[in-house]
Amino acid sequence: MHPKEFKKTKNGTGRLTHLSLPNSELYIDIDFSDHRAINALIDDDNNLCYVLYPGKNSLNLNQQKIEAEGKQVVIFIIDSTWPCSVKMLRLSKNIQNLPKVSFTHSKSSQFRIKEQPKEFCLSTIESTLSILELLNEQGAEEIAQGSFEHFLDPFTSMVEYQIGCASRSNESVRFIKRD
Repeated sequence: MHPKEFKKTKNGTGRLTHLSLPNSELYIDIDFSDHRAINALIDDDNNLCYVLYPGKNSLNLNQQKIEAEGKQVVIFIIDSTWPCSVKMLRLSKNIQNLPKVSFTHSKSSQFRIKEQPKEFCLSTIESTLSILELLNEQGAEEIAQGSFEHFLDPFTSMVEYQIGCASRSNESVRFIKRD
């Protein structure tokens, strides 16, 4: 997670994603090249590591299956703005060298309080849900049926709350005179 995203306590979907996934880990930095815990995950022969990042050389999980062959699939998800993610990936040589995975979708982002740079862009939590659903369908993850049913509820509540706050900010403010 980019440090700027970490500071966005009011609408940070990376933090919501982490809180929604008990087996996730959250690391804050720009360059993870020398990050001990990340390098340990990458270097572990029992892990099959990828980074979620679109591109012409990425493995589209809608079209191809991850062949885990008994290994634990580890997906690194960069939580930042698109311009910052480019910089993070460029600086973090360890993550940059991982194979990339992506997906295609037909839905627009439900992050209505934030304009996405392109139509295909989703928030971190929406992207994570898409990846988890695909990995589960492929058998690369074993996720109990119904686990995704309420996954986006905190995100949806946050968006609705922000929209409510924005609409109320346009109302006139009344002060009650106290003795």
